[in-house]
Amino acid sequence: MSGKRMIGVDVGGTFTDVFFLDEAAGTARVAKVPTTRPDQSGGFLEGIRRETQDLSGVSAVIHGTTAGTNALLERKGARIGVITTQGLRDVLEMRRRDRPRTWGLRGEFTPVVPRDLRIEVPERTLADGTIRVPVDLDAVRAAARTLLDSGCAAVAVLFANSYANPENEQRAVGVLKDLWPNPHVSSSSEILPEIREFERFSTTALNAYLQPEVSGYLKRLEDALLASGFGSEFMIVQSNGGVMGVDTACRLPVRTALSGPAAGVIAAGYIAGEAGYPDVITGDMGGTSFDVSLIADGRSMLAPQTSIDFGMVVRTPMIEITTIGAGGGSIAWVDKGGLLNIGPESAGSTPGPVAYGQGNDRPTVTDANIVLGRIDPDNPIGGKLDRLDVEAAGRAIDHHVGEKLGLSTVAAAEAILRVANSRMAGAIRLVSIERGFDPKRFAFMPFGGGGALHTGAMMAEVGIGRAIVPRYPGVTSAMGCVIADMRQDFVQTINATVDTLDTAALQSFMQDHVDTGMKMLDATETRFEARETLFELDMAYVGQTHTVAVPIPVTVTDGQVTAPTVDEVAKAFDTAYHAAYGRLLSSGTRRIMNLRSAVIGKRPKFDLTTLAPEGGSIDAARKGTRKVHFGDAWHDTQIYDRLAIPVGAQIDGPAILEQADTTVLIEPDLTGHVDRFGNTIITRKADHG
Repeated sequence: MSGKRMIGVDVGGTFTDVFFLDEAAGTARVAKVPTTRPDQSGGFLEGIRRETQDLSGVSAVIHGTTAGTNALLERKGARIGVITTQGLRDVLEMRRRDRPRTWGLRGEFTPVVPRDLRIEVPERTLADGTIRVPVDLDAVRAAARTLLDSGCAAVAVLFANSYANPENEQRAVGVLKDLWPNPHVSSSSEILPEIREFERFSTTALNAYLQPEVSGYLKRLEDALLASGFGSEFMIVQSNGGVMGVDTACRLPVRTALSGPAAGVIAAGYIAGEAGYPDVITGDMGGTSFDVSLIADGRSMLAPQTSIDFGMVVRTPMIEITTIGAGGGSIAWVDKGGLLNIGPESAGSTPGPVAYGQGNDRPTVTDANIVLGRIDPDNPIGGKLDRLDVEAAGRAIDHHVGEKLGLSTVAAAEAILRVANSRMAGAIRLVSIERGFDPKRFAFMPFGGGGALHTGAMMAEVGIGRAIVPRYPGVTSAMGCVIADMRQDFVQTINATVDTLDTAALQSFMQDHVDTGMKMLDATETRFEARETLFELDMAYVGQTHTVAVPIPVTVTDGQVTAPTVDEVAKAFDTAYHAAYGRLLSSGTRRIMNLRSAVIGKRPKFDLTTLAPEGGSIDAARKGTRKVHFGDAWHDTQIYDRLAIPVGAQIDGPAILEQADTTVLIEPDLTGHVDRFGNTIITRKADHG
């Protein structure tokens, strides 16, 4: 990658972040602009144009997008239809018979496909792959015409047991492609060839629901980049932390859910690992949400599925990210019982916090930080405003919080932050303590535009001993786009006990996954430092519903796979099961449900010392002092230009480090140290001494 110019772009709910890397010059620059709604491509292109109008010398543009996630959350996908097996039209609506509120007696759910657009056709494949009823292709044609006449822009084919034998689905898709006026035809055997009807149907239907929206958005970006002279690779970050080409993203847009937050976790893991901290908890605080993830021994946690919203299940590998509505734009409000709440409603980028002066009159977390002096009102991030309205923020806090709770403006602002911090700390405990990890073992890495303002609070609330603030925390997800490897994931249902496992069939599936994955890597223009293949099995004892992920020993030599033996599979299961539950079932029969494979192209990583400051002095970095409120008192607080602080410098709190993309808060009992990469390592003064 030496000598390359690369651009990473992450679109968030409030800001669009851009990271420019020029390895030849040994420089990196950042830009942060407001996210544009409803078409996010405006902010994407404006952010890039802040740096350059000519993209002819750029080797890659990598994008972490929330277009798919937002379309799902806001129910703004396409009008789509479903063609399914007779008797299964209501699977999407019945789900797993769960409820939106566990203890509630009432709740409702509306699937993304109305019932009249879910059409049944005669066909039947049995669970063993036997075709009992061949698909009625005339019925498929008639269904397609009905859906087109109803204004459907995409269609999903969801047949029973197609994971065991896709023939009926493939024949139906062949007919549909001849009739359908666009490429938006999804089939469950292609999207998710895995047992369990609802998860397979839901993932495929949501893929179809997103195709017109996401593919249209990505094609607009691609055309605009081409018009600016860009002729290299345009890639998209997946929810598993890898990247894929635009054509793959247009075909499989469901894999872009949580794309941006995943890029942030990838960057955090790389930065922390290089700095010597393989165990890290990330906290990405943007304008709308606070996203938390855990990295142990240098590896991100992957979940096989997630629910984007109630009943909207996506089963595709995703970095485990816990999200709560506690961003900088989250609105503070007092309920009828007199309790102070934060979010989940957010002011977003438009109208934004009260201090932005764009029409919002309800206080946000950012407004509380401004009133307490923690954010400089004369230097707002994003570059769109000359000054923040501190007085308006104070009036909003008074009216909506202070008067209702009998608190002064300052006390109400402190209360807003305490509630927000408590919610954020709860999310950190959820991914650490509640999963058996001691948070004292981990470092905390805050990023996003607001994360570094809450570092000290998270350390105090959770008991974490140190924090790592990256060089450019406000654009960490954009940096992750540049760092991420190319990754292709595959799944295939096996559904056999270990004793009856056909190892030749298992090897055949593995070989097919490797061959397909390698071809997809070869089809790109990317240079890889190495290629890696990972395999695991979803396994359980017969009679159990929930499976454990079992990494299995597999060798791949010159592209040829050697599958594990039955004994090796059994031993791998025992190890994984015992690690998860602390015991084995001596009389239990081991069962293999699914094979999961990943083919990874390792992209070259850039040298993080590129980001480190050169020369400078702590005295030159000082900008002055201002009054900042901590706890129950105002403190004279040193203000620094963070990017001018030299490597090796120590900054004792209270201090504020300012830069274009964020503000770093070092509370009175904390101290900061700048490492050789330009990160600020924050510890307690007592520990440092």
